[in-house]
Amino acid sequence: MASLNVYSVLVVLFLTCGAAMATKENDQIIKENNCETKMGMPCVLEAFKSIFETGSISNKCCCELVGLGKVCHSALVKRTLENPLFKHLSPEKIIAKSIQTWNNCLALIDSPSLSA
Repeated sequence: MASLNVYSVLVVLFLTCGAAMATKENDQIIKENNCETKMGMPCVLEAFKSIFETGSISNKCCCELVGLGKVCHSALVKRTLENPLFKHLSPEKIIAKSIQTWNNCLALIDSPSLSA
């Protein structure tokens, strides 16, 4: 249960903190596209874990992630990487995992079996 609280704090930081440290470009993209309001908290947690830790993302959350849009997805990941709490992470690895998560979700959403 404590780990859920830790993840909740990290997600809140993922979504809100770092705004002061975010590049103007990412911050502007996030604000103009209302990126922080397009996904439910459970799916934000799943996406966060699949990109910044180890974990998978469900079909439902893949739908929400693709609905978020690639521009928002990329801006939120980049802003999170700018947060000092995540300075120990390799930006190259995180960006690669973020692209992989996006591509996997996009392929899943585009698959005929999910549409049927």
